[in-house]
Amino acid sequence: MSNGETTHSLSRSDKSGRVMTYAVLLCGAVVLLIPFVFMVSSSLKTEAEVAAGSISIIPKEVQWQNYPDSLEKMRFRSALANTVVITVLSVLGQILSSSLVGFGFARFRFRGRNILFMIMLSTMMLPAQVTMIPVFVLFRTLGWIDTFWPLIIPAWLASPFFVFMFRQFFAQVPEELMEAARIDGAGNWTIYWRLMMPLCGPVIAIVAIYTFMGAWNDFLGPLIYLNSPRNRTLALALAAFNGQYGITDAQQLMAASCVTMLPCIVLFFAAQKYFVESVAMTGLKS
Repeated sequence: MSNGETTHSLSRSDKSGRVMTYAVLLCGAVVLLIPFVFMVSSSLKTEAEVAAGSISIIPKEVQWQNYPDSLEKMRFRSALANTVVITVLSVLGQILSSSLVGFGFARFRFRGRNILFMIMLSTMMLPAQVTMIPVFVLFRTLGWIDTFWPLIIPAWLASPFFVFMFRQFFAQVPEELMEAARIDGAGNWTIYWRLMMPLCGPVIAIVAIYTFMGAWNDFLGPLIYLNSPRNRTLALALAAFNGQYGITDAQQLMAASCVTMLPCIVLFFAAQKYFVESVAMTGLKS
């Protein structure tokens, strides 16, 4: 077989493999979209149509009123304000604390550095349920129950995974840049803030995205620490649709869920390339 025929056969096999890959991905996307389509469809149906278990995608009569009714029932403005405060402060705290610790592990030489780094990473193997009760007792002793502090302060104490990502990035920055900055009279804080942080934009974006998603969708944390209705987050406000005998006004619950998850959907499409970079970032060699 000549080289031309071999190249042609390889290109045909590559095209076939690519078509199969896209077909599998398309089927997977359709399967994953079914719950979302069902949620949007149910949010526009009447209460009787939802209670009857109708599986039709198109409602018989579109009920746009479900959206304002559901937002009023869940006290959307108050819950949104609480969620935004917790999320924004958590994002800022996670970026600052994790980057500082990552900078220290990457650029400072001290005895036991590698051991401490491994101990920090090993804490990722601890299930959250193991520390849930001791942490609750700690926050209760501090008098922080029914406040936002138990949901915000942990983000200001750095996360091992995000510290690992910052460390991996800072370790790739050439040492010559730091030496040039020191010659110009820059101290450690100046190097961190004015040299390192502007360079690690992709890592900051990744940490911000994951922290935002975690804080915005967190249900267990607010459920444990927040008691007052005025302190409810969006996740807790959605739970207001659960009555004594199950879910009440399911069509309004679906409408409220659509509005609540809208920022996450917009964030994903706006920053989906950073999700891919996060996978590559964890594979960088130190």
